[in-house]
Amino acid sequence: MPRSERESYAQNSARVKELERRKARIRELNDAFRANMYGGRWLITRGVQALGFSVVDAVIQQVRSFSSFSDENDPHEEHDFGSIEHAGQRIFWKIDCYDKALECGSPDPTDPDVTARVITIMLASEY
Repeated sequence: MPRSERESYAQNSARVKELERRKARIRELNDAFRANMYGGRWLITRGVQALGFSVVDAVIQQVRSFSSFSDENDPHEEHDFGSIEHAGQRIFWKIDCYDKALECGSPDPTDPDVTARVITIMLASEY
């Protein structure tokens, strides 16, 4: 293999490793936020709230313990979306990463010092 091809391969390999490291860190932070309910804000839509307090509580527990990630619901491998069923309702949750002022996207979702995570729990029909 010529030197330029080796260098290109090495650069691509380093980029892939860095992307994988970043995805793993985002996944770790998203999982910790979701499971511990610490490190961000939780938003529950009116549709879910209308189901009643006991349902909201049960849904939150399901979201906190969610582990059914797959290529279909987690194509970026960041654990930032899930779908659950409760009391005959399909419910989605998603995590978004914003800057600390909640004005735009986070400059670096791997850094909790510059990222505000927001989880939204909604009826599938509200998506």
